[in-house]
Amino acid sequence: MRVLFAGTELFPHVKVGGLADVMAALPKALRALGADVRLLLPGYPALKRVTAPLEPVMALGNLMGGGEARILRGRCPAGLPLYLLDQPAFFHTDEPYAASGELPLRFGALAWAVAHLGRNGDGQGWRPDLVHAHDWPTGLAPAYLALGGEPRPRTVLTIHNLAYQGLFPADLLEPLALPLDAFQPDGVEFYGRIGFLKAGLVYADGLTTVSPTYAREILGPAGLGLEGVLRQRNGRLRGILNGVDETVWNPATDPHLPRLYGPDHPEARSAGKAELQRELGLQEAPGAFLVAIVSRFAAEKGLDLVLEAQPWFAAHQVQLAVLGQGEPELEARFLAAARLHPGQVAVHLGYDEGLSHRMYGGADALLVPSRQEPCGLTQMYALRYGALPIVRATGGLADTVVDATTEAMAAERATGFTFLEPQTAALQGALTRALALFRDHPAAWAGLQRRGMAQDASWRPAAQAYLAFYEQLLG
Repeated sequence: MRVLFAGTELFPHVKVGGLADVMAALPKALRALGADVRLLLPGYPALKRVTAPLEPVMALGNLMGGGEARILRGRCPAGLPLYLLDQPAFFHTDEPYAASGELPLRFGALAWAVAHLGRNGDGQGWRPDLVHAHDWPTGLAPAYLALGGEPRPRTVLTIHNLAYQGLFPADLLEPLALPLDAFQPDGVEFYGRIGFLKAGLVYADGLTTVSPTYAREILGPAGLGLEGVLRQRNGRLRGILNGVDETVWNPATDPHLPRLYGPDHPEARSAGKAELQRELGLQEAPGAFLVAIVSRFAAEKGLDLVLEAQPWFAAHQVQLAVLGQGEPELEARFLAAARLHPGQVAVHLGYDEGLSHRMYGGADALLVPSRQEPCGLTQMYALRYGALPIVRATGGLADTVVDATTEAMAAERATGFTFLEPQTAALQGALTRALALFRDHPAAWAGLQRRGMAQDASWRPAAQAYLAFYEQLLG
């Protein structure tokens, strides 16, 4: 089976969120099961550097007014076959979503290139049976293919986060090479605008999301206006839980950790905790309860609840380590909390891959209070590293964390702590339960750590589910 993956991020070269991890890991898992998976991404400078030498395989002309474009072929350092859309006027930086008026045309060009390669092949004997597009930037690819008629490859669109829909003015219909009759409710039109994600939902042969619970949630209010379309297409929608690249996320081999460890000896994490406290300027206290957050700063992540809970952290002398960036107001409020509570609250703004590994390896718990979370990879990484997740039970968080209730503890199923309502009181309740178990029942705490670390969170089950879905769509 020949599959073309299309997206805008690739770990570790161009990363904004979890999409980069999926684009790097899922194709490897599919190839391990025998599928011939190749990637097509924008020709960012970072990707051009690491995939050299590159050979041109086809010229595409002036795409979407962004100048001459061509498709190059090479391999990324991980060995995956990779095509790049070389169009320097559109892809001249390594920031995929930088605010710019060219954003719709930039990703329109990408989607058109995906469709062109999907329909015609690379001119050197490879043509995909199926095109797998990821999120709104490639949402027009299934539309271009479906509107262009048969024969064509089948298409799948994966929704990584429905909150990002790619909505643009209707007067871009012609510049985007979309036919006039596609601008309708059963096409690309969404409340008077062109919807890139909406187009993919309508025209793709199959749809997936990144967790079973999220697939159910988006049929209701979590559908953010697209729930009607999703209910119409529910028979073609699958929720497939993401996995973890165990070659990257493994505390027994991780080069970012000060000391390696595994599920048989979670107590060896203590060295990582002490190192993390020193690195971040927290009080070096082995008995302190250290809670970490690794997240984008966005309203959907529920981080305002953490800020409102600061009196609880101070009253219980709980340490908080935060890594992330995003909305300026949230950044400013977290920095203010760090200034107000030196030695107890530490905030690092930005993206730091090594520090994120050390936070998973050194913190006692990871906090993910999201209002909405399609899958979430942070809690899965935390489980692998022995940082017990404290999460709101939504989307993939509900699918991956079993609350430490009395019954779940007795049945040896518990792996963390959950709460239901996106409210400060509910968050503090879960934190209080976690703190009590940490301080009063260290043996039970260590048991939860071992159970989480020993779970199979690999990509293989997800890859098997995707292959089965592909085969169904291909008939």
